Amino acid sequence: MPHSFGYRARTRHMFKRGFKDHGPVKLSTYLINYCVGDIVDIKANAAQQKGMPHKYYHGRTGIVYNVTPHAVGVIVYKVVGNRYIEKRVNLRVEHIKHSKCRQEFLDRVKRNHEAHVVAKQTGERVSLKRVHALPREAHTVSVAQNAPQTMVPVPYETTI
Repeated sequence: MPHSFGYRARTRHMFKRGFKDHGPVKLSTYLINYCVGDIVDIKANAAQQKGMPHKYYHGRTGIVYNVTPHAVGVIVYKVVGNRYIEKRVNLRVEHIKHSKCRQEFLDRVKRNHEAHVVAKQTGERVSLKRVHALPREAHTVSVAQNAPQTMVPVPYETTI
């Protein structure tokens, strides 16, 4: 049982850098633009201790509400008891990255728009709704070249 309850207690594996990802922070990290309303993922970078999130927020997704020269403010919803509380955390840009959670939706919107334009030009109706995987069609299995086999378990044998 742990007996230390510090700010970074029990973060030995959570805050470690990835394989072949040690050393100083890459300069491309600082060249990424963040705007108010962007959806970002919070992932603490152990190479930069300033502006580091609390371990609770590591791996969470939030929305940018404030941008400063070196940091951004992020809104994260936290479950407390039976309700959600809006938490505002200020993080340096080393600890966040743009989230890809909306990318599939944006791709689908673009694909649907293109299909809609084509359907409008040809004058036909097209369904743009997502369709789940349907059951397979009914078919008969031929036993002419496919003889049935009986499946039995192999007896356990010890080789000492």
